[in-house]
Amino acid sequence: MPGLAASPLIFEWIQLPKNKFECYYLDWQIPLKNESIEAYAKRMAHKINHKEAVLIGVSFGGVVVQEMAEFLDLRKVIIISSVKSRLEMPISMLFAKKSKIYKLLPTQWAENLSFFSKYSFGNTIKHRLKLYEKYLSIRDKGYLDWAIEQMMQWKRIEIDQNVIHIHGDLDAVFPIKNIDKCIVIKGGTHIMILNKYRWFNANLPKIILE
Repeated sequence: MPGLAASPLIFEWIQLPKNKFECYYLDWQIPLKNESIEAYAKRMAHKINHKEAVLIGVSFGGVVVQEMAEFLDLRKVIIISSVKSRLEMPISMLFAKKSKIYKLLPTQWAENLSFFSKYSFGNTIKHRLKLYEKYLSIRDKGYLDWAIEQMMQWKRIEIDQNVIHIHGDLDAVFPIKNIDKCIVIKGGTHIMILNKYRWFNANLPKIILE
């Protein structure tokens, strides 16, 4: 399960041995009106057709697969660059939750990334916009508002000790200082699924099978 608004393309560099694994990629669905994250997860869980499957979720996708696990008989749940409870969220997110300042985010701009790419200045900004255009598949304002709301208002406090958590020590979205019990990737940022793929290709198989 990819991160918030992202497409399964974020997994394009992850290559697991085909003689051992069958990989299926989940796409984000547009949420129903006033749909809770629990109801959404239950709806997504119907897409899992295998018993004892392994769910892997990145960032907000990691939150969703943990909710999906409540409705499935799984072998494992693995989250990457994510959190296991709201207690692992940074203070900035907890403040945003309380103040609801996140509701002021101009999510409608996501629909016009191509416009911004034409008028952006500087190589770094242009490169970042190209990444957004490639990997962010959902530009729908309704989805974005819903997803941000669900992330900020996630109620889980008790950590599922069976969840396997992989996290980068340079993650700026979910700082590692707030994360309890995880496999640490040195130099890993919030987008390490893209630039640390060699680590995942070397280590994910044994993490899944052990």
